[in-house]
Amino acid sequence: MKILVISTLKRKVTADETASRSQIIFKLVSYLAKKGHRVSLLGTKDSLIPGVDTIPVIEKGWVDLPPVENPFLLEVATLVQLTKKIVEIQDRFDIIHNHLYPEFFTPIIENELTRPLVTTIHIQADDYIDQTFALFKKTKFISISNAHRSLFKKTPIYKVIHNGVDTNLFTFQEKKDDYLLWIGRLSKAKNADGTYMDPKGVKWAIKLAKQTNSKLIITGNVEDMDFYNSDVKPYLSEQIAWYGPVSSKQELKQTEIAKLMQNAKAFLMTVNWCEPFGLVMAEAMSCGTPVIGFDRGAVPELIIHGKTGYTVTPEKGIKGLQDALAKINRINPQNCRDHVLKNFSVEKMIENYENLYKEFI
Repeated sequence: MKILVISTLKRKVTADETASRSQIIFKLVSYLAKKGHRVSLLGTKDSLIPGVDTIPVIEKGWVDLPPVENPFLLEVATLVQLTKKIVEIQDRFDIIHNHLYPEFFTPIIENELTRPLVTTIHIQADDYIDQTFALFKKTKFISISNAHRSLFKKTPIYKVIHNGVDTNLFTFQEKKDDYLLWIGRLSKAKNADGTYMDPKGVKWAIKLAKQTNSKLIITGNVEDMDFYNSDVKPYLSEQIAWYGPVSSKQELKQTEIAKLMQNAKAFLMTVNWCEPFGLVMAEAMSCGTPVIGFDRGAVPELIIHGKTGYTVTPEKGIKGLQDALAKINRINPQNCRDHVLKNFSVEKMIENYENLYKEFI
């Protein structure tokens, strides 16, 4: 098949780019190419995927470009350029698979396309997002979890296809060190009272470590330094450590993240929002590391309660997390690994997308 994958313009897509969307695009495109499909990536010029033709729209991702007076205008202008390019080159391909950020920009041209357009939705299903996707009648929308799908009340979701983990990178390790691990984003978003929203729940992880006297390693990307300085930095110590650079993007290599996951006693998914998928959960379990997470969004869809980790009712709060941690040694690491191999591997994701493409070609 001849497949055009519409990439994000926010970041490049390379083996070392750790942002979840870039990683999913990299795995999808590289594995499709390995299977003999002719794949092209429409995105940033510095994207690099072996065996794949990159069609550039801009030199670098938005996050890596020099500052401009009005970033919003720059981003919208480059999105317009990208959509015009899709119309121009569509006849070279059998199908177009959209992963653009934001995803709803590409369907604007659906009536100008003669090729099928599939859009994988990565973003949260807020009401205004749902209303926007629902405007488009020809595009086939894919959700990344059943929980994600259930939040769309107006958008016709064609199918659910889970994200996939590179199980050859996130390899199994039975023996664990004595630390908890939290990886996520420190958001710029604030609550109505001015406090930081903390959608990924780093404050829960810190509170759990303090109350159970557990060692905790934290890492991720810091969108707002004020959030880091007020809600994370004051608690850092020999017991609670930030690993790697404090940066607006995740600077650690995939191999470094895999090592952290392989050695962790448990991975914490203490989210305060309805997680659309949560790739880090699957990565941790692929390493044989159980996950403790709040029962929100896709968390219970990925964790088998009592077998690959524990889901905690949010209302139970810190007490629920403590109870789950007290039982964590009951989890067999091999069960975690087997669960991912069966349900959340890259190979499984590729098979599902190949079958999807064939439906429309």
